Amino acid sequence: MAPDADAGKSVKRADPFAPLTSEQLPVSDGHDIYVESVGRAGGIPAVYLHGGPGSGCQPDHRRLFDPERFHAVLFDQRGAGRSRPKGRREANTLPHLIADMEAIREKFELERWMIVGGSWGATLALAYSQAHPDRVTGIVLRATFLGTSEEIENGFLKVMPRFYPGLYDDFMSVLPEGERAQPLQAYFRRILDPNPDVNIPAARAWGETERILSEHTPNRIRLDLATLSSSRGLPATPFMEAHYFANDCFMEPNQLLREAGRLKGIPGIIVQGRYDLLCPPATSHALAAVWREAEIRFVEGAGHTLYDPGVRDAVMKAIADMASRTGK
Repeated sequence: MAPDADAGKSVKRADPFAPLTSEQLPVSDGHDIYVESVGRAGGIPAVYLHGGPGSGCQPDHRRLFDPERFHAVLFDQRGAGRSRPKGRREANTLPHLIADMEAIREKFELERWMIVGGSWGATLALAYSQAHPDRVTGIVLRATFLGTSEEIENGFLKVMPRFYPGLYDDFMSVLPEGERAQPLQAYFRRILDPNPDVNIPAARAWGETERILSEHTPNRIRLDLATLSSSRGLPATPFMEAHYFANDCFMEPNQLLREAGRLKGIPGIIVQGRYDLLCPPATSHALAAVWREAEIRFVEGAGHTLYDPGVRDAVMKAIADMASRTGK
């Protein structure tokens, strides 16, 4: 680990959001995960969990945390972002990610920390908190995703044809007619197929469809079918998503809702876009019905993504409010 020369001191740094530390942390089974910390040493401990699975943390995620108040840890999950080997799916399951979080917490010598995550990050946040409730001071979620096949089917096979029928036609047209009876399973098989002629068009179609569904006002609402076979700038996230979704996110059916009682006593704030097509308000409502300490804060006129109008500000306020509620 390479600490900043001014880490822990009261002097003002040129960029208060620059990492205090950054490193490749060896975990298990040949994986190294990229980990960085921001804010100030001795601040309120927090960890940020990115979405996907497979996307990785971005520099702007550091700015969700007030550097004067927090000591926040951000990391790229196994196979994602700057973690190595990039894209590796072997020994890459939800229990592995939970174990990696514990390794990170222990490395930073944090007894307890606030958990922050959106979409898939919310899935991991809930799974970790249910596994280690005594390590959690509070939870801030955006766009609750419980990691079930029913949620994925609802977004892609029920909501999409209602709101974007043309996009749904494009999405289905990528599959041969004989594979359209179970389209999601067919997509996962194709994305995970080692043949680039098979996996590239499927991965591009999946990733672009998901992006359109995630934005309240997307800049286009159809797939560009003519460019799906191009390998240039191929997104990494669809491959990790297919790995996790084809395996039910490595959970038992309805596990996170069924085990929500383990969150008793942990305060929570859920930021929910009113028009989130992928993680609709009903999911957050169902979670809050059994996790009584959770408060839902709706963002009107917003969909799924962190960058829909009002969502990022709501997440920042939720993090600050949770810090005031839980202290250190």
